[in-house]
Amino acid sequence: MIKRLLFLDDIRYPVEAYHYTQQDIFLKGEWHIVRNYEQFVNRILEKGLPELISFDHDLADKQPSGQNSREAIEKTGYDCAKWLVEYCIDNHLDLPEFYCHSMNPVGKENIICLLKNFKKL
Repeated sequence: MIKRLLFLDDIRYPVEAYHYTQQDIFLKGEWHIVRNYEQFVNRILEKGLPELISFDHDLADKQPSGQNSREAIEKTGYDCAKWLVEYCIDNHLDLPEFYCHSMNPVGKENIICLLKNFKKL
């Protein structure tokens, strides 16, 4: 049976994440790729939770034209992880398996800590 896999990254593809993580999961299965917070949320709302989500932290989320850049707050992979936790709580769902392939060490640690702490509850 094919796992439903969700890959959150603004520029990379799963095979590229394999090159620096050496995690075989990036070579297997069909990944659905989402590039920003909005796509991440919409995909889960439309298709339900995947079996595995791989997170990037830094997302170059393009802001709508005409929006003041000082007012625009870029959503990160951490924002996606926070939304995921709230979604699971609100819908009484178990957190799916997760991995963080981000090259941002602080962002990666923040995402992992958030999700591991929620999983403990």
